[in-house]
Amino acid sequence: MRAITSPTIRRLAALLVAASLSGCGPVWNDPYPAAERGGNILYTAFSQRPKHLDPVQSYSEDEATFLYQIYEPPLQYHYLKRPFQLQVAAAARMPTLRQFDAAGNLLPAGADPAKIARSEYEIRIQPGIRYQPHPAFALDAAGKPVYLDLPAEVVASKRSLADFPQTGTRELTAEDYIYQIKRLAHPRLHSPVLELMGDYIVGLKDLHARLVADEKARSADGQGGSWIDLRSYPMAGVELVDRYTYRVHIKGTYPQFPYWLAMPFFAPMPFEAERFFAQPGMAERNLSLDWWPIGTGPYMLVENNPNARMVLARNPNFRGESYPCEGEPDDQAAGLLADCGKPIPFIDKVVFSREKESIPAWNKFLQGYYDASGVSSDNFDQAVQMGGQGDVSLSDEMADKGIRLNTSVAPTVMYMGFNMLDPVVGGSTERARKLRLAISIAIDQEEFISVFQNGRGVPAMHPIPPGIAGYRAGEAGINPFVYDWADGKPQRKPVDEARRLLAEAGYPGGRDAKSGEPLVVYLDTTGSGMGDKSTVDWLAKQFRKLDVQLVVRATDYNRFQDKIRKGNAQLFYWGWNADYPDPENFLFLLYGAQGKVKSQGENAANYENAEYDRLFERMKAMPDGPERQAITERMLAILQHDAPWVWGFYEKAYTLQHGWLYNRKPGKIVRNTLKYQRLDVAARERLRAEWNRPILWPLILLGLLGALVVAPAVMHYRRREQAGGDGV
Repeated sequence: MRAITSPTIRRLAALLVAASLSGCGPVWNDPYPAAERGGNILYTAFSQRPKHLDPVQSYSEDEATFLYQIYEPPLQYHYLKRPFQLQVAAAARMPTLRQFDAAGNLLPAGADPAKIARSEYEIRIQPGIRYQPHPAFALDAAGKPVYLDLPAEVVASKRSLADFPQTGTRELTAEDYIYQIKRLAHPRLHSPVLELMGDYIVGLKDLHARLVADEKARSADGQGGSWIDLRSYPMAGVELVDRYTYRVHIKGTYPQFPYWLAMPFFAPMPFEAERFFAQPGMAERNLSLDWWPIGTGPYMLVENNPNARMVLARNPNFRGESYPCEGEPDDQAAGLLADCGKPIPFIDKVVFSREKESIPAWNKFLQGYYDASGVSSDNFDQAVQMGGQGDVSLSDEMADKGIRLNTSVAPTVMYMGFNMLDPVVGGSTERARKLRLAISIAIDQEEFISVFQNGRGVPAMHPIPPGIAGYRAGEAGINPFVYDWADGKPQRKPVDEARRLLAEAGYPGGRDAKSGEPLVVYLDTTGSGMGDKSTVDWLAKQFRKLDVQLVVRATDYNRFQDKIRKGNAQLFYWGWNADYPDPENFLFLLYGAQGKVKSQGENAANYENAEYDRLFERMKAMPDGPERQAITERMLAILQHDAPWVWGFYEKAYTLQHGWLYNRKPGKIVRNTLKYQRLDVAARERLRAEWNRPILWPLILLGLLGALVVAPAVMHYRRREQAGGDGV
């Protein structure tokens, strides 16, 4: 029999030898465009599409991820120091404060808050700061805007900012900050902080009333929806001093106001941008500030496809900043001071990919295609190992990959809220209060933290988390309506106590004592998190302890927000990350004037208690001290008694990062973090190739086997052909 010498078989054999000898082949499963390979690009994921990127409207953690990189308020937090410290961002120096009595006399520092009638904050910004390139600033040779008064057919052809090829810029001025403050009162923007800020900033509510009246008049004249030039509306609470200096006038005293100056609500807004996007037809094509923010920060949004991918790119006009040289004692050893004094940002581009499920995101992180990751319940055991004393460390698998673990106690509270406007669970009657307490006792938060959070949490006793003034540990800090103190620790009251309260509320055995109908409770949530099947099953089990039926109504995040805004939910699951490190930032979540339905504020439970509201008014104006602590504790006692929330848990944050990513420090209050992070791109490319090396030998072996099967038939055919030719 002749040897098989087909050229195809020889090539397959050569490939098999090459594959078996190769060290690193090309990466075939790279999910990113080839043009990005080797780029100084950070890759990360997001799960919820942002609804608002206009800084006057946005108040969601998912949106903050983008906004804080694009907009620059006057102040920011020091990246490394703890406790958190404010420092300048766009401001040239820290704001100066002057306070006056009712007669207009200047008061000395530390004056009695009761004597302070008005506070004045003067903010001076740095000269020379310029906005990102933007078509709203594009001017023709005559100095007129290129893209203003556009014909309808021109607007109809546009889909993104990239469709406007000409861009321009201009210098940031103090008037841009004043313009943004006025936008808080805009009747069409529905700022979630209008009610709160209107209680402090002089003239803000008056401006809102004037704008509402004018809007009605415009609508009557057929001009509704047109651009409102806020420059033409005076407001007593903001004062332009010069090109780079402005003042904000506050009613009485509000010590927390400087914290707000580190938030996008008080970032600058150029009138040109609002005028540009207000042109007819723009909003219908997602050409708006809600879709395309404009700022002076280190990054700008260059791609917005919230169902798939969002991209931030370095702002070529960024003012420039240096990496910090000071931090906590452990920061030096952690390598967080190695880049001291170097110009930031380090990274050229940040690519956010939409991941609706945690498992695909986790797998891409392990492959090196995401540079950092959270730790979900699905991957906790693979990522982290718990010691006998509750200590936490990386698993061997993660350590072998050079992955690092960051842990921190987050200034976050997760809770299940009752809609206090609901006829069943809401209201101030004893019937409703005891029903809420019965549910609060029955839902075993300790079990939830263990099963679904892998121990990453502390049961909440009230809204204020550890590390924030007003929180007390130990027996003095427990919720006595839900917990007993036993053996040196809090112990949840027995279910029998919950059943007793339920019966006293008029629902013995989970049925209405008057009608005999079973009690049905409705929980509104999003489709992920508390809306997934395992959590729903667990929650239903908790309610079955009381023989109460639970119906979970899951929906998407935007629809969920609409239901909360309109008060159409009965129970809902939500959380709050601190905007700033002060108890007022948690206690205002239950302040009556902040009611979601009444004023579109952040009191999603629509809770009102006259004593609580009076105490809140006193507490918010006071500096930290024993008197403020005593008032805070009385407020917490009122909340524990009324039970407008099922107090959930305070979150422990775990994050992972690859060894090629540097300068990441956890701390949810600091949100403008991307400019500090740095990549070792060469190390990432090498390890990606190593971890995703294509395995070719099974395919080649299969090809060889196929060739061996086919070869005899080919040889037989050739012999027949040759035999036929010889016989001609």
